[in-house]
Amino acid sequence: MHIKDKLAEAEKSRRPIFSFEFFPPKTAQGVQNLYDRMDRMHDLGPSFIDVTWGAGGSLSHLTCEMVNVAQTVYGLETCMHLTCTDMELDKVDNALHEAYKAGCTNILALRGDPPRDAEKWQAIEGGFRYALDLVKYIKSKYKDHFDIGVAGYPEGCEDEQDPEILMDHLKQKVDAGGTFVVTQMFYDVDNFLSWVDKCRARGITVPIIPGIMPIQTHAAFLRRANWSKCKVPENWLNALEPIKNDDAAVREVGKDLVAEMCRKILNAGIYSLHFYTMNLAQSTRMVLEELGLTSRDPTPTKKPLPWRQSLGLNRREEDVRPVFWKNRHKSYIARTQDWDEFPNGRWGDSRSPAFGELDAYGIGLKGSNEQNIKLWGKPQSLRDISNIFVRFLNDDLSSLPWSEWPVTEEAGAIRSELIDLNQRGLLTITSQPSVNGVKSSHPIHGWGPHGGYVYQKAYLELLISPSLITELIDRIDQNPNITFYAVNKDGDLRTNAPSDGPNAVTWGVFPGKEIVQPTIVETISFLAWKDEAFRLGSDWANCHPAGSASRELIEGIMNNWYLINIVDNDFHSTHGVFDLFHGLQVENMDGPLDHSKPVANGHDPKPLIELNGFHKQKDPGVFGEVLN
Repeated sequence: MHIKDKLAEAEKSRRPIFSFEFFPPKTAQGVQNLYDRMDRMHDLGPSFIDVTWGAGGSLSHLTCEMVNVAQTVYGLETCMHLTCTDMELDKVDNALHEAYKAGCTNILALRGDPPRDAEKWQAIEGGFRYALDLVKYIKSKYKDHFDIGVAGYPEGCEDEQDPEILMDHLKQKVDAGGTFVVTQMFYDVDNFLSWVDKCRARGITVPIIPGIMPIQTHAAFLRRANWSKCKVPENWLNALEPIKNDDAAVREVGKDLVAEMCRKILNAGIYSLHFYTMNLAQSTRMVLEELGLTSRDPTPTKKPLPWRQSLGLNRREEDVRPVFWKNRHKSYIARTQDWDEFPNGRWGDSRSPAFGELDAYGIGLKGSNEQNIKLWGKPQSLRDISNIFVRFLNDDLSSLPWSEWPVTEEAGAIRSELIDLNQRGLLTITSQPSVNGVKSSHPIHGWGPHGGYVYQKAYLELLISPSLITELIDRIDQNPNITFYAVNKDGDLRTNAPSDGPNAVTWGVFPGKEIVQPTIVETISFLAWKDEAFRLGSDWANCHPAGSASRELIEGIMNNWYLINIVDNDFHSTHGVFDLFHGLQVENMDGPLDHSKPVANGHDPKPLIELNGFHKQKDPGVFGEVLN
């Protein structure tokens, strides 16, 4: 979505919006830390983010990568900075093409600062000299695909202090195609508002977004103010000087000062604030909370679907996904990034768009071996592993190999049941409780437009010992409302699903719309998820040295146990799924595990047939119907 349209909506509704700026870190660990922070700051509700241009070499490539990740993985509307510094025409073309492929529709066109080793700015041969030239070029080549922002300087810039000349330059950039203005940081709010009035008098009518620099430390505050040559009000200096050596106090007082400045801006009828985060979250969050602009509960506008939407190219209308990747959002994006079309309205035939290979970036286990051993320890028995899962469910651990983030509030309704299963050696991976028509505004289960109602079938996915799989399937066979898929690493697939088509496990009913079914279970995607799930377990095992007890324990589970998902199709039922496991427990959880193969009703399993290279039990009386 174009930023100018977001700004127009904010002005029309008089509801303030805010945005964040990030810059490319210099180290690989810094990049990963920033991605984690961007993910967390997504929940604050920014209208968009922008990513500064890393002039030259790997940092410029990193800008393009960050735009792609923010847009496609984290679902953040992203504006890419693009400068003229050290940029030949082919580099500009490549950057714009990368932004286009990422689904980015917003560019902030800048001249840029001179390189660090240059005394003054000079245009490179074959490149652009002014931001004006860059705006014209983008507009001529991409028409209206990109919304083009330009920079404004309420207090002058490094190589031009004449306000009249700067105002002329800004007018030229806007006339050439700039649709919004982002200002340099400032602390003198009265001067800023006077400058806005002068812009309007000059005929610059596009939205102007004030650049806000939160205060992290006293030293950083002075350094950035000196660098930008912005005026600092005397009362700010007086308030911060006595506490300059107390960083926590500086952040607290700085929060109040910056928030008061923002209130004056909002009260003047400017409904957008752009925060220069410096890749940090705390000070920005403090200001937003002081202003009352953050919401702790998801709203329909922030949560149009039960999972986070991607804004990648061709993905904006995507509204159906398999439930298996509920806790592995990034890997689902990676494995479907080469699809030309994405499900919209109904899940189509998943055989044609193949899921991506497991060696793609972002699919394997995250973190180094040392980090993962520190997080999950060195399990010596199944009880040790079950305790890891229980700690995760109790919020003592932030992740599992199969879950990128902590337990959600949704799991609270079935937390005790999940803990009980894990304590018995039944290792739960993904779950959701049944929901029978709660309002779409519900703080936990709600999603979609106002005035709607949402529903869920109870869903449970877990790893189960082969010694228990036959008994569990026999129990499932006694309940006609329950369907399942079970598969081991070797591809022994068992199911009672009536077909290999989709089974909606989440849906919503909204005024003036067709029923929306955003989360489904179906065969082909489950088999793709099976490969990833067992790969993640193997990655966990490989964190430990070859021959170690921990490695052999985890490998034994991955090589022999079954991954099973169960759906209770009666969404009125609250505990039907859990009743299946009454009395089931892995024996000898403190000793060697029994990896004996399962038998059906005391006999060897029925002959197997092939399903796209996977085995499936043939006897529908025991293991369900044969897939077509």
